[in-house]
Amino acid sequence: MTRCIITYDLKAPGRNYDELNKRIKSYGSWAQITESSWSVMTTQSAVQIRDHLMAAIDRNDKILVGILGTAAWYGLPNEASDRLLANT
Repeated sequence: MTRCIITYDLKAPGRNYDELNKRIKSYGSWAQITESSWSVMTTQSAVQIRDHLMAAIDRNDKILVGILGTAAWYGLPNEASDRLLANT
């Protein structure tokens, strides 16, 4: 299992994030880091994750999926921090 970071920028005003968030949470071990940044634990590659999530975004949206090695953070909500630490 590897830790991945997902960050996105949905351009359309009033965009519904429900489908995208549902797809991200489908990985099981996840943490919402900021409003549009998540961490997931998975065996999938960054390309596989990106392709899975692209079905929930528009053509003018942006998404980045990266494989994390080490991470440090500050100011995250306790729930996000706890999830990140639990899945290390």
